[in-house]
Amino acid sequence: MPHRVRHILLVSSLYESFTLTEDGQLNEALLRQFVDLNLSREPDLTRVSNGAEALELAKGDHRYELVITSLQLGDMNALELARRMRAAGVSAPVTLLAYDNRELTEFTARNDLSDLDRVFLWQGDAQLLIAIVKDLEDRQNVAHDSGMLGVPVILVLEDNVRFYSSFLPMLYAEMMKYARSVVAEGLNLSQKRIRARARPKILLCQSFEEAWGYFQTYRHQLLGIVSDLEFPRHGRIDPRAGVELTTRVRELEPDVPIVLQSSFPGGEALTEHLGVSFLLKGSPLLLQQLRGVLLEDFGFGDFVFRTPTGEEVGRARDLRDLQQLLHTVPAESIWYHGARDHFSNWLRARAELTLAEELRPRRLSEFEDPEHLRRDLIRSIQEYQDERASIVVADFHRELHDGSAAISRIGGGSLGGKARGLAFVGRLLAESDIRERFPAARISVPASVVIGTDVFDQFLERNALHDFAHACDDDEEIRARFDQAEFPEREREDLRAYLESADYPLAVRSSGLLEDSPQQPFAGVYDTYLLPNNEPAPEARLDRLVRAIKRVYASTFSQRSKAFLRATQYRLEEEKMAVIVQRVVGRVHENRYYPDFAGVTRSHDFYPQPPAVARDGVAAVALGLGQAVTDGEAGLRFSPRHPRHLIGMSQQRDLLNESQRRFFALDLGQEGDSLLPTRYGLSVAESDGTLAAVASTWSQENDSISDGITREGVRLVTFAPILKHEVFPLAALLDALLELGTRATTGQVEIEFAVNLPDDGSPPEFGFLQLRPIILSRELEELEIEDVEPERVLCRSSRVLGNGRLEDIRDLVVVRPECVGLGREPALEVARDVARLDAQLQSEGRPYVLIGVGRWGSTDPQLGIPVAWSQIAGSRVIVEAGSEAVRAAPSQGSHFFQNLSSCNVGYFTVNPALGDGVLDWDWLNRQPAANETERVRHLRLPAPIDVVMAGSKGEGLMLKPPD
Repeated sequence: MPHRVRHILLVSSLYESFTLTEDGQLNEALLRQFVDLNLSREPDLTRVSNGAEALELAKGDHRYELVITSLQLGDMNALELARRMRAAGVSAPVTLLAYDNRELTEFTARNDLSDLDRVFLWQGDAQLLIAIVKDLEDRQNVAHDSGMLGVPVILVLEDNVRFYSSFLPMLYAEMMKYARSVVAEGLNLSQKRIRARARPKILLCQSFEEAWGYFQTYRHQLLGIVSDLEFPRHGRIDPRAGVELTTRVRELEPDVPIVLQSSFPGGEALTEHLGVSFLLKGSPLLLQQLRGVLLEDFGFGDFVFRTPTGEEVGRARDLRDLQQLLHTVPAESIWYHGARDHFSNWLRARAELTLAEELRPRRLSEFEDPEHLRRDLIRSIQEYQDERASIVVADFHRELHDGSAAISRIGGGSLGGKARGLAFVGRLLAESDIRERFPAARISVPASVVIGTDVFDQFLERNALHDFAHACDDDEEIRARFDQAEFPEREREDLRAYLESADYPLAVRSSGLLEDSPQQPFAGVYDTYLLPNNEPAPEARLDRLVRAIKRVYASTFSQRSKAFLRATQYRLEEEKMAVIVQRVVGRVHENRYYPDFAGVTRSHDFYPQPPAVARDGVAAVALGLGQAVTDGEAGLRFSPRHPRHLIGMSQQRDLLNESQRRFFALDLGQEGDSLLPTRYGLSVAESDGTLAAVASTWSQENDSISDGITREGVRLVTFAPILKHEVFPLAALLDALLELGTRATTGQVEIEFAVNLPDDGSPPEFGFLQLRPIILSRELEELEIEDVEPERVLCRSSRVLGNGRLEDIRDLVVVRPECVGLGREPALEVARDVARLDAQLQSEGRPYVLIGVGRWGSTDPQLGIPVAWSQIAGSRVIVEAGSEAVRAAPSQGSHFFQNLSSCNVGYFTVNPALGDGVLDWDWLNRQPAANETERVRHLRLPAPIDVVMAGSKGEGLMLKPPD
């Protein structure tokens, strides 16, 4: 509705104005209509008493979209006012509202009223003003809404002012009443507003030519016709005009419902052969009869299934009822309605325009028999509902929730960054052809419900937690206070209703306002909880879910998140937390639950290895839950465009040493609130039947690796059956999704996913878990790595992330090489030592270089040092070095790497023992320590080191300070 009447100039005496508005009742009626339909605002009325005042006001203020005037104004009449308005350049339509039928009849007989936009007669119904407004808006909007967007149209042919002033308000009242019922079926507020505005347009016509012109323009949107039997044709009253119009319309659109009405009882006999409804204008029940025709023939009531003999066999109130009844009603009834376009007409009346337009062109000749038509209708409705559910974030309703919506919202406020990304993915998948290109896979966002940020605000305010959480520096105390706090009762009851249809394990995930922003993605900063959701008592399941949500709220104020925020441009008070409760993609294996594999893929590879280039992207995958990848543990890396070239696995010994040895799964028998995935050995996966699709076998006897696990030997997770033999089209699908994501975001993206490969013959499931944009560093200056004497080089690498020159760093934090690989407790002690130094250096405002062996951020102590990003957020450059025992291989899918790349931290990878880069450990060991522990040394150099990073080439150099 691009054209709206928001300001009305009412020209009438005070008495007439009072009569019209009924001491405020008209404004109440207007307001009620707009509030009920969730429209933006009701029009306001400005009253003046005479024509001169109206002209003065309208000329000085062109905001009026409609002028309504009485017949006699004291200083001029309505016709003179309209002409003087035009002469003064006032474009607003002038509508005459007469209060006396005899006076209006006499005035009409003496004058040509063509300068007036429309004439109405007041008959005591305050709804008339609403009809006047809607009549104008419909005429102004029909070209856009119906011509371009397919909104249905009803033609009303009547030239008698008294009659159309009576039943037009009734028609609009029925439209509004019907719109309210249809609005209630909208999945969210946005859909409700669209449905309210998509009500049928009512086009009042006062001549045959006007009606025929509208019909020719909007015949494919025509919902029905209400026509007088006689009205002007060729400039004079034609007693058979209604018959002629009906005959012509039926030749082109034989199934359009038509109701003819006349003041003469003999008119019914005249229309019997036309097969239309007939109403007698003089009937005391005219309006009631017309209302019945609208409900029965025009589709504004229930869809009534009838047999060809007229017997009622079913009644559908909404689309869900219609789909259910299609399974059971007699086939002859479906065939009867299908032959008359009743399904598409009813759907168009209910603002289901997309589905209506899909069904309308179909003819019975396309179907073998009625059962074929039945199956096609059921399939079309189901596909439409599935697509709508995947695109729209539906408002959660306890009574209507059946688990069919991909994403629904509990509470108001924002969805948060992560949930917003999921909603975008749902729309992207629905509007692309990706599912048609990969029909063997079920590609979807797992069913989710999002608790909006308003619930977070309400929770903090009701329990007086805001100031406490900001000030407290004890995570355990924060968690305990949040556990004890009262969760909003309304939202708790919504969650209870949600759990009635959610009989699967759940992931309770953060979705902060700032999360998944390109500059600071906050990856891994907030908590995620996995729930088996299998307690026998429903109340126990609900308590556990609510407690997990409260703990995600608590993680907003953890020391980890506060430290992270201190290193960014944001303040903690700017963050608000939404929470996603999502089905965990996976299957049950005894007491374990996990997907066959999961992973992360990026559209840009920061460290491409030939034949791949950076734009070919990179993927990291692992057997079981995706935590193995996001935590930086062992996994398999490859380019989706070169799936047979495994990154970092160029030789057989690489596969033997580096391939995945354990996998993550959810232990369904685990108790407690802080549930973490459990690690299992590959033999467990083999017994579960999930290893065969991703593994190869190394034979010690002949020192060879064969694809699959049919032979005896050591199992290796190589993904050979998938990447080489394509038992699932993973590489091609990831490549297509990355291309789709980069095109939709006009930038680089990262995708998290999980895959189920069922053994029951059903299609594999590709669960789309997350999409976030990533921003590449913008090289403002193209730097060259100069040739220098080897003794000046502290570190040199051909695998560097970042760009620029740093000349102000004098502090280095160095982890002794022998401290990596000693076990979990020593690794955690190293992380704590590094965190203490980071906090100290940040408080002093001193950036530093962090150097260590293995992979920073890995939770596996055999691979590196398990620091969280917040524990090293003050570093400007990080060096990951390999040794004889540990090879440094950056995990581009890890949460740690996401934050590192987004925060523009320089990142050097070197493996000197393999001839890959340089790191002068001897020089580092000779430098005196400003502070040191058993495993970590803090060096403060007398002069700064020189760091140069050429981002476009992936090269970097660190020079020692001068002696």
